[in-house]
Amino acid sequence: MTFQVAYVFAVLAATLGLFIWGRWRYDVVALLALLAVVVGGIVPAREAFTGFGHPAVITVAAVLVISRALQNSGIVGWVARALERAEAGPNLQVFAITALVAALSGFMNNVGALALLLPVIMQAAKRSGRAPGELMMPLAFGSLLGGLTTMIGTPPNIIVASFRAEAAGQPFAMFDFTPVGLAIAVAGVLFISFYGWRLVPVRGTGGASEAMFDIEAYTTEVIVPSKSGLSGTTIAALLEPAGEGEVHALSLIRRGRKIGHPKPTDVVRINDHLLLEGNAEGIENLVHNSALELVGNRELDPGELGDGSTLVEAVVAPGSRLIRRSMAQTQLEKRHGLHLLALARQGRPVREHLRKVRIRAGDVLLLEGDPDAMPEALARLGCLPLIQRDIVLHREPSLIPLAVFGAAIVLGVSGLLSLPIAFTAAVVALILSGQVRARDLYQGVDWPILVLLGAMVPVGLAMEHSGASLVLADGIAGLAAMMPAWGVVAVVLIAAMVLSDVMNNAATAILMSQLSIEVAAKMGVNADPLLMAVAVGASCAFLTPIGHQSNVLVMGPGGYRFGDYWRLGLPLEIVIIAVAVPMILWIWPL
Repeated sequence: MTFQVAYVFAVLAATLGLFIWGRWRYDVVALLALLAVVVGGIVPAREAFTGFGHPAVITVAAVLVISRALQNSGIVGWVARALERAEAGPNLQVFAITALVAALSGFMNNVGALALLLPVIMQAAKRSGRAPGELMMPLAFGSLLGGLTTMIGTPPNIIVASFRAEAAGQPFAMFDFTPVGLAIAVAGVLFISFYGWRLVPVRGTGGASEAMFDIEAYTTEVIVPSKSGLSGTTIAALLEPAGEGEVHALSLIRRGRKIGHPKPTDVVRINDHLLLEGNAEGIENLVHNSALELVGNRELDPGELGDGSTLVEAVVAPGSRLIRRSMAQTQLEKRHGLHLLALARQGRPVREHLRKVRIRAGDVLLLEGDPDAMPEALARLGCLPLIQRDIVLHREPSLIPLAVFGAAIVLGVSGLLSLPIAFTAAVVALILSGQVRARDLYQGVDWPILVLLGAMVPVGLAMEHSGASLVLADGIAGLAAMMPAWGVVAVVLIAAMVLSDVMNNAATAILMSQLSIEVAAKMGVNADPLLMAVAVGASCAFLTPIGHQSNVLVMGPGGYRFGDYWRLGLPLEIVIIAVAVPMILWIWPL
């Protein structure tokens, strides 16, 4: 093994370790990997940033903008509200939800489709008296299954198509993924709908009452201000303004000393901090009807709360600017006009000094603010609304984005324009028609994903330039000599699945595509079935919440824990392998 090969393997191992660790965001990790292969002399400096002009990067960016336009068009919202009104039993309800999000995800961003349906699913759970946790994981997994059905359904498909173009001179077409992807999606949706959803751990119960429906474990921190006149008041009397809402004190913090589980008869003093737990209704009543001040809202006049404002529960999306920031650092009041009333994490209380708690992706925030400004503020912060009270985030349906998108697909599929050009033209058409405002153009782009793609493409080339991919290909080809054809496809598929559970699926697609092309060349076989196996495996991140943004987004609202995902995810992946391998070899023979 040469020094260059060993160096690239070391970079890849370190990159994988950093992805799994999760301390640094995946785009930062990808940039570090890029710098490592450039500084190590594997990739020339003049080629370091060629990945940012790669057709896959352009296509992903254009699809994200088009997806945002479809999301804002109101058409999908109209369909979602029709689903909300439908009455069905448990199996049919899960089927309708999973099938709808899968259908949407085939033509728009997975996270965008999930974001549209999150409030609908919460309302559907309320109407049917079920815990949201029974529906949230099927929703997330359905969004991943739907992405398998078209080239633009998920970034890995776009990446695999571009690698095929470099290897064979012709990319996969828009619907080349459909025969295999649709078979997998149908099998996955049916499995989840009629059996799999029962494997999802559910904590808490559903119910018709608002108290049972709300996130049960909000925590917030209040302070007894000097001019409140509350010094000497018992905790029981202090919490009376909560009314019928349930609120109780988890701890009392006095002069930096924490007193756990204070008694209702204990009295409070000036500048005491109370860590409270309760439902949304109780916390809202307490803040509006008492002289207590929220920690982090010290400049706020309590009298300003409630007049013309609305209360919204929102989940923190991956990539949000709030992540890793404390309540004190967010400055929501000054910068966004929002008041953070409380915080829930995985459906359980955060039993810490709330002022010091760092916000994580998947946390559920209870926010209050101007109903007119709320949608734009949530978009800027990277939060998705769950239950809206007195706020409407929908608009009248417009068919223009759908027509523009359809025209782009026709131009791309017919060969009149390449797909990157067709979708870029669609973005321009949406801007000129007023469907996407120029100032909002880049808000729909997931920049960390684009940076990841642009940085990892040269890292994938480093595997080729150094000979590292050849070393791996030799090993896999030798192993394949002892296997039937289906075994080789299964090995590639499972390897991509495992990687996508611990690192970004786009990075998985880049590294595994390069390797699959080398393996096919060594074996003297068609690379298409191996590339299809990569496309399927890279999008099947069902074992962990960190494998895909959709999994993270439902973690808080569903009350899930890290180890809950494999309970449904593992049998689902077995079903996918059983369907995918024969379908790939049938449609794309070796």
